[in-house]
Amino acid sequence: MNSLIRQILLAILFTLLFSCLILAATFTVFPLMKWSDLWQSRIYNVPYIYFILMLTLVTGTMIGALTRLVSRKKVVVISQSLEDLIKGRKLTMGENEGNADLDSIQKQLIAIEEKMTKQAEVTQKLATERANDREKSLQEVVVQERNRLARELHDSVSQQLFAASMMMATINETNPPSDKGMKKQLTMVEKMIDQSQLEMRALLLHLRPAALKGKSLKKGIEDLLAELTEKVPLKIEAKLEELSVDKGIEDHLFRILQESVSNTLRHAKAAKLDVILIERDQTVILRISDDGKGFNVQEVQNHGSYGLQNMHERAVEVGGVLKVVSVENEGTKLEVKVPTLKKGGGSDD
Repeated sequence: MNSLIRQILLAILFTLLFSCLILAATFTVFPLMKWSDLWQSRIYNVPYIYFILMLTLVTGTMIGALTRLVSRKKVVVISQSLEDLIKGRKLTMGENEGNADLDSIQKQLIAIEEKMTKQAEVTQKLATERANDREKSLQEVVVQERNRLARELHDSVSQQLFAASMMMATINETNPPSDKGMKKQLTMVEKMIDQSQLEMRALLLHLRPAALKGKSLKKGIEDLLAELTEKVPLKIEAKLEELSVDKGIEDHLFRILQESVSNTLRHAKAAKLDVILIERDQTVILRISDDGKGFNVQEVQNHGSYGLQNMHERAVEVGGVLKVVSVENEGTKLEVKVPTLKKGGGSDD
């Protein structure tokens, strides 16, 4: 209400001031000798006082129309700015457009735009965090389920296979059947049980791979090979050097070794396994070879071997390369080469 009264008073004051200006201009162009001539004199055959009123009315109407046109233009600009803001586009109002009120509206619109931008950033950040949390939770569930399956297989199937192997070995050694055909079949069954045990150990290694847990890569490999030597009838030879590389490289190389050993136990039917871990010319080299039955590398890759693909991805992730060479009935050799910098990702410069 106070604002409306103030606007009316300002309009009246502006009208009086404008009328005085018109009157002064008319007196300057058409001077009067005395005030009584205001009612008797004529300008272009129009009474003096009427001429002043008509001039004031026409001029005021023109200025009002011009002001209204400019105001309407400002309203259109503000409406367009609001539409741009709603549609997510940047505001385009110029710095010199409009008076103080329009400048204030422009500043408020820009402030609203900044708040909406910040709100969008916060929303996107929350969505990313929720997605990461879901992925992390899913990975934890997968790890827990793999560990549960590994425990159940070890406590049931693995133990039963071991018991069956012991029973078959006892039968074949202490009370072998006289029938050669039967004796051959029992020997085959014993070998099948032994092979099943190897595949079970490889499966357990794949389901529940051991982590380094603060050990160096050399120590982790030594412990893994020592455990295999106790459980698997496989001759293992190793040449391992102590390295000083980033934890990420150690972890990936250790996982590649586990995957390779798992494949050897499950498929190679090898009698010997050689593992080499050395560093030459700022390059870490991990080489795993066996004397097993080998396989056609290209054919396996074409069929999308998950194990080979996983090892290749791990090698590439640490900036290395993986090469697999296999000859049927002669064995398989897998080699990973990873260039190294100083520990922590620095350089020599």
